[in-house]
Amino acid sequence: MIISHRHKFIFIKTNKTAGTSIEIALSRFCGDDDVITPISRDDEMTRQSLGYAGPRNYLASRSEYGVRDYANLLRGKRKARYYNHMPSREVKALIGDEVWNSYFKFCFERNPFDRVISLYYWRNKTEPRPSMSAFLDSDVPLLLQRRGYDLYTIDGRVVMDRVCMFEDMDAELERVRVLLGLTEPLELPRAKTSSRKDKRGFRELLTEREMDTVRTLFSREIALFGFEG
Repeated sequence: MIISHRHKFIFIKTNKTAGTSIEIALSRFCGDDDVITPISRDDEMTRQSLGYAGPRNYLASRSEYGVRDYANLLRGKRKARYYNHMPSREVKALIGDEVWNSYFKFCFERNPFDRVISLYYWRNKTEPRPSMSAFLDSDVPLLLQRRGYDLYTIDGRVVMDRVCMFEDMDAELERVRVLLGLTEPLELPRAKTSSRKDKRGFRELLTEREMDTVRTLFSREIALFGFEG
């Protein structure tokens, strides 16, 4: 996630919505005082190769450490104040109402039928894969709730100034660029590329029962944004 004091925006990073690529693109415009949370080693190498700003201002001060945090420090793990896929509730509590209310807050959402397929292949890169039904009946798809709807809502209420649509990526990024007053386009690098070979759409990959499972799991998102499936 990113908090840019330079351009007065907060980017809440959802899962399986090209969030890492968007985060890298946004970091190009960040300054020394902005908050940028770390991403994976390979993705950090991509960000560094582009000459964009890397992780900064995300660590907790020692005054925020507890006993367990000091124990972790002895093992070389420093406590993070801000972190990847951080929910709005926690961000707002840390930065306060004045900054929260005055900054432009945005995230990306995606048709849950496509998100489920994307997560399935991401978590099961090679054969043998579990059946789609077994995958949907497990707890794994709930990750898309915890790193989706639960991030951009507080007490069931959307708290973003804009929830951008993955399916309209180019137009959404241009809207964001104009709103933020960025002088250059937001160009997405390729990050976390999928090894997925089967490019069929979800209507070909999911049975009607599996479609019903997705409808049940993501009923809030479907009702809110009118996703079709």
